[in-house]
Amino acid sequence: MGRLFVVTLDGGRVYSCKHCQTNFAYANQIISKAFHCKHGKAYLFDKFGSVNVTVGEKEDRMMMTGMHTVVDIFCVGCGSIVGWKYEAAHEKSQQYKEGKFILERFKVLGPDGSAYVNQDIQAGGGSDEDDA
Repeated sequence: MGRLFVVTLDGGRVYSCKHCQTNFAYANQIISKAFHCKHGKAYLFDKFGSVNVTVGEKEDRMMMTGMHTVVDIFCVGCGSIVGWKYEAAHEKSQQYKEGKFILERFKVLGPDGSAYVNQDIQAGGGSDEDDA
């Protein structure tokens, strides 16, 4: 295994891994907070790119808005899955997502250091991986 390379984001409100506090993205890079995953809220980010994440294998997933080709994204600090990246959207109306990233709010700390708790999960409910 090689040397771990972690970028620290300075000068702004930052989302980070809830397990190891590795920085992922600035709050001002959020495009939408209207996305959902099986753990509750999920945020769509632009320019999230390669900041402290690695990607898994491409796979097709059926989501609420249709078929998408995605790769899971993992924290470089601890290896936890923290969301996914849209590689391709099979429906024209969803192509705006291509190249953008989803961070699952349940799996990250907010800019103020707070963790997200989904009341539906605690009550046994849940939701799908995409927005309606």
